[in-house]
Amino acid sequence: MLKLKRGLSLLATLPLVFSLSACAGQIGGSGGSLLDTIKSRGKLICGVSGQLPGFSYVKSNGEYAGLDVDVCRAIAAAIFNDPNKVDFRNLNSKERFTALQTGEVDILSRNTTWSMSRDTSIGIKFTAVVFYDGQGIMVKKNSGIQKLEDLKGKSICIGTGTTNEQNLTDQMRQRGVNYKPLVFEDANTVFATYEQGRCEGVTADRSQLVSRRTTLSKPDDHVVLETVLSKEPLTPAVVNGDSKWFDMVRWTIFALINAEELGVNSQNVGQLANSNNPEVKRLLGTEGNLGKGMGLTNDFVVHIIKNVGNYGEIYERNLGKNSELKLERGPNKLWNQGGILYAPPFR
Repeated sequence: MLKLKRGLSLLATLPLVFSLSACAGQIGGSGGSLLDTIKSRGKLICGVSGQLPGFSYVKSNGEYAGLDVDVCRAIAAAIFNDPNKVDFRNLNSKERFTALQTGEVDILSRNTTWSMSRDTSIGIKFTAVVFYDGQGIMVKKNSGIQKLEDLKGKSICIGTGTTNEQNLTDQMRQRGVNYKPLVFEDANTVFATYEQGRCEGVTADRSQLVSRRTTLSKPDDHVVLETVLSKEPLTPAVVNGDSKWFDMVRWTIFALINAEELGVNSQNVGQLANSNNPEVKRLLGTEGNLGKGMGLTNDFVVHIIKNVGNYGEIYERNLGKNSELKLERGPNKLWNQGGILYAPPFR
């Protein structure tokens, strides 16, 4: 009987083994890196929200736009010298990790918070922070609600599969405030339910609340409370176990940040290729072989900045003064300008 049980246990594990083997084949393609697969395919497949102005949304002309979108375009530019070689897949908060794990998308660039449990237990790896955020709550201006304690006994709309659920629970428990959570899978449903008045408040990352407020029928009737419930470092993620692809994505993001710090932008990148500054020379590939070390051309950063711009340019057109949102950069300023945005050096 003991031998039979052991045999059944072994058989039970076989589907999982085969499933993981299939995923590994999708990820690397015959043991190689996903980067090589993407090069052969001729395009990047990027998982985004598609419903969040400023981060990822579809404009009236059918084009995708936003910070998360531009991160993927920067990666495509680094690989192909063409930012348009990207297919975007809209994913809700519940399905996003499965899509990455199974190889449906190559990268998840979808306003996703880097947390320990996500980084260590579900087979994905976070690359580099592209936006430092915090969770907040939005309410109607005429509600009289000014702090979390004012939401006692009231209903709050929230998206399932997000860090926002646990954060809100923790904060309300700490304050001894009972509330009624209304949880939905789809972000559009979350905010539609709030606008219909079925909940007195709605919680999400503060940047998301500011973004979503612009889509409401009367944006000026709503306010985001000053209270910040949590730290939310928003970070693109890739599947675990492929260091070549992980490095390529991470250093593309670092290139955007370092380019801004060194004053390299889409307007002057052509001229600065002849710079005497050794840091600029290494960044732009006129000195050293940093690009080839990742399986790219040495001037891959030139392709990125020429086609997409540096981090500051990306921020300003999508979230900052040149956008509808006009979000102050705050902690997303460079480290030497009062923020915490920082990237390792190119050397």
